[in-house]
Amino acid sequence: MSDQQPNPYAGDNGAPGSPGYGYPPPYPTAPGGAGYGYPATPPAPGYQPTVGGAGIPAQAQPPVMPPAQPPAYAVAPHGAGGSGLSLGDITIAGDQIITPSGAMPLKGAMWNASDFSRTETKIPTHAVVLAIIFFLFCLLGLLFLLMKEKTTTGYIQVTVTSGGRHHSTMIPAVDAGTFPWVMNQINYARSLSI
Repeated sequence: MSDQQPNPYAGDNGAPGSPGYGYPPPYPTAPGGAGYGYPATPPAPGYQPTVGGAGIPAQAQPPVMPPAQPPAYAVAPHGAGGSGLSLGDITIAGDQIITPSGAMPLKGAMWNASDFSRTETKIPTHAVVLAIIFFLFCLLGLLFLLMKEKTTTGYIQVTVTSGGRHHSTMIPAVDAGTFPWVMNQINYARSLSI
């Protein structure tokens, strides 16, 4: 800079001055010599760490005995619940409904099913190819266009609510008979829930 325009930020000796108003002060160095942005060595703990309980006296333990023969299961009384029924990840066992989110009481359960599947009917590719080939020979080749193929895609949603809890599962629809099968299972589950 020239003498006519002195540096307004210079100190008395012409060097840049120390930070003033609006500038952060320099960071002090950490006690380990590490500066800002470098990890400091952790302080020594105020206690003596132990390794795996070393130096701690062991409690007196009774000798470990092999487990006894498990008791025989009692026969469930009549009307105590359903046999094994499973719809997706919902299972009825005894007087409980077991789901991944926990067990619910079977008595008083509300069951619902919603059909989110669809069945499409289309002419298969091989029927179109055969119709084109045989159309050249005779008009009977057009009968191949009467071939139909049904495909079912989608899911059936099964919902159960009991004991203040709610769980829903999706069962893939493999054909047009999947929804009636699920409804039969749900009607059986409803009869057990009464």
